[in-house]
Amino acid sequence: MNDIEERLAELEQLGLSRRLRMVSGPQGPRVLLDGKPVLLLCSNNYLGLADHPRVREAAADAAMRWGVGAGSSRLVSGTMTVHRRLENGLAAFKGTEACVLFGSGYLANLGVIGALSGPNGVVFSDELNHASIVDGCRLSRAEVIVYRHRDVDHLEWCLRRHGQRAARRLIATDSVFSMDGDVAPLGDIVELGEMYDARVMVDEAHATGNLGPGGRGAVADAGLERRVDAVVGTLGKALGSYGAYVCASEEMVRYMVNSARSLIFSTALGPPAVAGALAALELMKERPHRIWRLRSNARVLRAALAEEGFPVGESEMHIVPLVVGDSRDAMALCQRAIERGVFAQAIRPPTVPDGTSRLRLTAMASHTPAELEQAARVLGDAARELGLEPEEMLPAVQEPVERVPEVVRELDLLPDAEIAVRRITGAAAPFDLERDGDASSFDVSAALATETVAEPGSVAEEVELDAEGAPFDFERDSRAA
Repeated sequence: MNDIEERLAELEQLGLSRRLRMVSGPQGPRVLLDGKPVLLLCSNNYLGLADHPRVREAAADAAMRWGVGAGSSRLVSGTMTVHRRLENGLAAFKGTEACVLFGSGYLANLGVIGALSGPNGVVFSDELNHASIVDGCRLSRAEVIVYRHRDVDHLEWCLRRHGQRAARRLIATDSVFSMDGDVAPLGDIVELGEMYDARVMVDEAHATGNLGPGGRGAVADAGLERRVDAVVGTLGKALGSYGAYVCASEEMVRYMVNSARSLIFSTALGPPAVAGALAALELMKERPHRIWRLRSNARVLRAALAEEGFPVGESEMHIVPLVVGDSRDAMALCQRAIERGVFAQAIRPPTVPDGTSRLRLTAMASHTPAELEQAARVLGDAARELGLEPEEMLPAVQEPVERVPEVVRELDLLPDAEIAVRRITGAAAPFDLERDGDASSFDVSAALATETVAEPGSVAEEVELDAEGAPFDFERDSRAA
């Protein structure tokens, strides 16, 4: 047996072996997993845009107009008009002066951290940051100081005691942490950065499309758009495509173009992925009800899991961890749920700390409340069959996120007809006409005359928006089917 075989055998014995599962069909709420129909409860396609007809058509049109590949790196011949259009759109959406696209979120974090720190710098990193931030710190050759998760007192202690003489100091954090779904204290972090002369980089991969006004992210939710030095985001989650971006000042973006090695030495994103993300961005801005539906579904999922005894907190966060503990138990629960028609992937070390293996559930806007409630029952039954009492599982690292509902602010800016569409109850109000029917068949005037209106921004209003039987997609027409 060689060393590779020995390592694979060791991983199998520890319950840490991995394999690729085959998913057939688009990333919708239901897929075929290794040929078996299942409810998909672990996708990052949060707003259900990855298979939207407008997104598909934009990608296909871009392939016909500009080809499939960009041909070279951004600085050689790879920057195309479609790249600049998306960069301008993202900068406007995020409230920054400029934006630059990267090949992936991993490449973006490697490039930003390396450019803003380097051998003479110090990086202060949250202990539960994503692996791409961790690897960016390692490859930057900077001194790396890891502070306790979301602990601003410990971060300040580290800032006081390390790197005062360093040429560059950088605080790097996720805004929404991918495995626990909790939110970084960004206001405190930015204040500490300003106090101790440290730049701040925030990865918004799991916040865009859920947090903040119009889904603009946790930085916008905290009102920090012009106080964060670099906002990293992905095109591959809520925006349903592939790639990443960095939003910042015009000066900072010019610096990235000249210093971020993962940008300089990587082929540019292909036009279809860029055009698809641009179409998804426009859809997200035009149809904020997708964001409200995602938040509502997150509440439904958490409430249903709590009914089964799982220790989940009350929140609108769409990432819901069920912390089992042992890696083998997590895999067994994952497999038993798949056999019952629910796919929620088991997450094990090194992705999460030892002893905290879990099922990482993610709600999507395209789920129905009934699907999420049924999934919670399946997971509860599966756990009990395996002798894993939900009540005895480890609590997630989760705190409620309190904020003024953006629904109130956004509804104030909408015309009466659009407000009516968002308030109609039941199946009379299609959620996505491009998927479920012709827009001309929906009479807004009649809706205004007959509806019973809940108070804007109230829980009752969002429950009405998501009443059982209401179709999901408000944008689709019948020809796109």
